[in-house]
Amino acid sequence: MLKGRHLIDPMDFSLSEKDEIMDLADKIIMNPKLYADVCKGYILATLFYEPSTRTRLSFEAAMLRLGGSVMGFSSAESSSAAKGESVADTVKTISSYADICAMRHPKEGAPKIAAMYSDVPIINGGDGGHQHPTQTLTDLLTIRSIKGRLSNLTVGFCGDLKFGRTVHSLIKALSGYENIKLVLVSPEELKVPDYIKEEIQLKNIDFVEVDKLEEIMPSLDVLYMTRVQKERFFNEEDYIRLKDTYILDLKKLEHAKDDMIIMHPLPRVNEIAMEVDKDNRAAYFKQVKYGMFVRMSLIMKLLGVSIND
Repeated sequence: MLKGRHLIDPMDFSLSEKDEIMDLADKIIMNPKLYADVCKGYILATLFYEPSTRTRLSFEAAMLRLGGSVMGFSSAESSSAAKGESVADTVKTISSYADICAMRHPKEGAPKIAAMYSDVPIINGGDGGHQHPTQTLTDLLTIRSIKGRLSNLTVGFCGDLKFGRTVHSLIKALSGYENIKLVLVSPEELKVPDYIKEEIQLKNIDFVEVDKLEEIMPSLDVLYMTRVQKERFFNEEDYIRLKDTYILDLKKLEHAKDDMIIMHPLPRVNEIAMEVDKDNRAAYFKQVKYGMFVRMSLIMKLLGVSIND
C-alpha cells in the first residue's frame, strides 16, 4: 500500500511497488482522458528551493492533468526561506494547505527532514548531488517502454558521475534487477562516489570504470549521458577544464548497437550534439513525457485515489 508514503530515496519502494507505479503509468498513457478528474479537489504543493524546468513543471502538469490544483514557489528567494525560516517550519505550514508535496532543495537530506515534519506525503524532487527518485522512475519507465525489459541490460553512464543525483538514483534502482552490467565513463575527478560503488559491490553487480566512451560503445544497450554541472563546482576553473570532456555526436555512434537508446535527464548544454536528436536511438525527449505520466501515477498512488478501470 503506497497511500500516505513518502518518496525520498529510490530504494524506499520495493521492485514490486515500482512496477505497480509503472503499470499504472502505462494505463494512463493508453487512455489519459480516463484519469482527467481523479484528483479533483486535491492540491499539490511544489516547494522548489533551486531552479528547475522539467521536474517542477512535470509535477504541476501531472497534477493538472489529473484534475487537481497546484501551489508553491520556484526559488528560495520567493519563499520565507529568504527570511530564515527552516525547512521543518515551511513544510509543517504547507502541509496545512496541501494534500501532497514535491520538494527540491540544494542541501542533501533536506527532503528527509521535511518528511519528518510533514502531515502529507513528501516527494523528493532532487536534493543536492544526492538523490532524484522521480527521475529514476522516469528513467525506468523509459527503458522498460522502449527496450521491453529492465533486466539483462548493459547500461553506460557518461559524464559527471560524482555530482549526478540522477545517476546515483538510477544505479541504485537498476541494482535490483537481474543481469545488469554497468559501465561508468568519466574523468578521474568526476567518478562515481565510493558509497555508490560499495552498494553496487554489495549486490554483486558487474561494473567497470573507464575514461573513454568510444571503446565501450559497442557493448551498450542504454547510454545515459549527463552534463557537467556548473552549480556543483566551487572552482570555476575546474568546471571549465572538465565541461567538454565528453560530447556525443553521430561519429561516436557509428559503432553503437542499432537498438541502443540514448538517455539524458536534461537540461542539455553541449554534451549531446544537436545532430543526434534526429537519430532513432535518441530517447531523451521521450523521457520528458514519460516523466509526466509516471508522476501522475505516483501522485495517484500516494494519495490513494483510483478509478474503476
